Amino acid sequence: MARLIVDRRVRIRVRLFAVQRELAGTREVALDLADGATVADAWDGLVELHPALEPGRASVRFARNGAYADASTPLSDGDEVAMIPPVSGGEVGERRILEIRSEPFDDAILEELTGRLATPEDGAVVGFLGRTRRSAGTPAPGQEAEAARHSGRAVEALEYEAHEAMALDILGAIAEEVASRFGVDRIAIVHRTGEVPLGEVSVAIVAVSPHRDAAFDAARYAIDETKARAPIWKAERFEDGHVWIGEPARTGPSPEPEEGA
Repeated sequence: MARLIVDRRVRIRVRLFAVQRELAGTREVALDLADGATVADAWDGLVELHPALEPGRASVRFARNGAYADASTPLSDGDEVAMIPPVSGGEVGERRILEIRSEPFDDAILEELTGRLATPEDGAVVGFLGRTRRSAGTPAPGQEAEAARHSGRAVEALEYEAHEAMALDILGAIAEEVASRFGVDRIAIVHRTGEVPLGEVSVAIVAVSPHRDAAFDAARYAIDETKARAPIWKAERFEDGHVWIGEPARTGPSPEPEEGA
């Protein structure tokens, strides 16, 4: 008796952000892949449809269903795969404020966040504000030619885009690391999306602690890890174009310093 051979397939959704979205001309791509396909196969299928994405492979990181994943990660029917280009960031009780905001905020946010976090036991409050600056930053891989075209020109505004659900998850992980490494339980990380004009605030960090050293260390760690890991993309806008800024995303926390280092 002849056996029926079934060609099993998995259908996935690929999400694109920032420079990838522009190159492909779309935010999402549906792919039908063979059973047993991996994240790497999803990338290959995507590049087959949009060859302009291929030069960026070395700097791309991957996420499966909202969590960073290796290229060898197997896929199941219905999975979402996010292609993470180079990155440039909800209130959870009273201990942590982790938010992605589309509306503008200014320097007064430090007072707002301090008022929501600090207790009478806290002797130190450290705040950090990231503002849009006039000088250009380091272009993302593949954006060098466009950056050269705008060389010497002043940045007029920044444009931020985020994979919000995944960004909030990573901000939560950073907050957990801050508590574990520095003993600081109350921290705020608030990041803008959308257009941020020159000189306006794009990110705010507040760490509160009984002791100043811990608060300083916590605030520094929070902004460094947010910039290195959170899937938030930044484009510098000029009078006649824009340049995406950033480095390949780091998919895990920076190593803890060795004892005595």
